Amino acid sequence: MEAIIFCGIQATGKSTFYRQRFFRTHVRINLDMLKTRWREDILLRACIEAEQPFVVDNTNTLASERAKYITLAKTASFRIIGYYFQSKIDEALQRNAGRAGAERIPDQGLYMMRRRLQIPAYAEGFDRLYYVKIAGGGEFIVQEWRS
Repeated sequence: MEAIIFCGIQATGKSTFYRQRFFRTHVRINLDMLKTRWREDILLRACIEAEQPFVVDNTNTLASERAKYITLAKTASFRIIGYYFQSKIDEALQRNAGRAGAERIPDQGLYMMRRRLQIPAYAEGFDRLYYVKIAGGGEFIVQEWRS
């Protein structure tokens, strides 16, 4: 059983990475789609109860936000894997500018999330951590975490 937690500001490739790597194997838990924490909690509990692998595809910029998922999943003996998405503000702003409609985040929102970003650490309870960046051609480069 595996709980995957994404971490990074908006427009860093988290949802695209999910679709490419985990769409067929893990349930996606995402506030943009679910709209409320109440719905998120229902789906999270269902995944835990059913021993269903899942991905939390939110920004999760604070350690306290990640702690909720880590604690619940650890209690149920899930393996906790974190993916930190390189959060360079200039690159995120550029990708965000190419978004349309509700997918586009106000630039101020990106700046705010970048300021509050707490880099994940093994001490939070992760069993594995990875660093993800987007290469020039748009492909993802995944590296083992280096403290």
